[in-house]
Amino acid sequence: MMPDTMRAMLLTGHGGPDKLVLDDNYPIPQVEPGEVLIKVGACGINNTDIWVREGAYGTSDDPDEVTSFGDSPLQFPLIQGADIVGTIATCGDGIESSRLGERVMVDFGIYAGEGDDVPSHDYIGSGRSGGFAEYVAVPADNAHVIDSDLSDAELATFCCAYITGEHMLRRARVGEGDRVLVTGASGGVGSGVIQLCRARGAIPFGVVGAGKEDAVRAIGAEDTVTRGNGNLVEAVAGITGGANIDVVIDTVAGPMLPDLIEVLRPGGRYATCGAMGGPIVELDMRRVYLKNIEIHGATQGTRTDFASVRDYALSGAIKPLLAGSFPLADLGRAQEAFGKKDFVGKLVVVIDE
Repeated sequence: MMPDTMRAMLLTGHGGPDKLVLDDNYPIPQVEPGEVLIKVGACGINNTDIWVREGAYGTSDDPDEVTSFGDSPLQFPLIQGADIVGTIATCGDGIESSRLGERVMVDFGIYAGEGDDVPSHDYIGSGRSGGFAEYVAVPADNAHVIDSDLSDAELATFCCAYITGEHMLRRARVGEGDRVLVTGASGGVGSGVIQLCRARGAIPFGVVGAGKEDAVRAIGAEDTVTRGNGNLVEAVAGITGGANIDVVIDTVAGPMLPDLIEVLRPGGRYATCGAMGGPIVELDMRRVYLKNIEIHGATQGTRTDFASVRDYALSGAIKPLLAGSFPLADLGRAQEAFGKKDFVGKLVVVIDE
């Protein structure tokens, strides 16, 4: 018999980790028609969770203004958590009861339409409650059956990071033989992109923090350069044998951006999904137009990107990079550990009984 309440980590407002409050008796979500209720096994941690908590998205008028990710202000309290893996516990009206007990991975996207290539405009864990709780209700179409020997925690490393990476690679038309420079290559998105490049026959090179070079080469990077250690343009030329880069996949931005444009070949492509190094940049636009550079911004992904990542994961073409797991009660500590960036891969919350 289903309980009436659950343990849930509530985001009570914009601010620091103190805005995360554990509630041991939070009402279990109501399951609407067309939805399923999932008993959560594990849920991955993403930088987006932290930026949403901090309200760090700014506006075009004021980059420091406290704002939410989606189209409208967040409704507090909110349960965050996008990378959900678990088991279907209840089916709403219109959903076959045969789905009860299915092990599923959740496509976190909230889409504006029905097409496979419609981009998400918000996501589960922001526009609606997510997986940092014992149970979560999601549209049944977003809950995809997973037949895998991987643990829930391992499966929870894939979604947001890899889907974002796949979206950038598709937009930048990365194909076999392309030389790809990946910034933040030890992080969730960056390490995912390294593997996704190899899965499509591209040749990835990584920009990493000191001490992470060997680990990133071990997951598939052809070679690496160390961030902040000398001239980036010269360092990249050194590891490519003087060949220019076809595509830059940038998760960092900040003062590195002019050099990232410089290392691209004429007609090269630049795609970005993040700004951990600083959102406000200086760039000589002459270098962009004189080199015929394409620039792509990418947020999250599409149903097609989710399907690609799921299939890569199930086939073994990409591997989970589980750097650590935390119980739900330690989500604040987990986010602090995430911010230190002294790991390679993803951190995950495992939902205890």
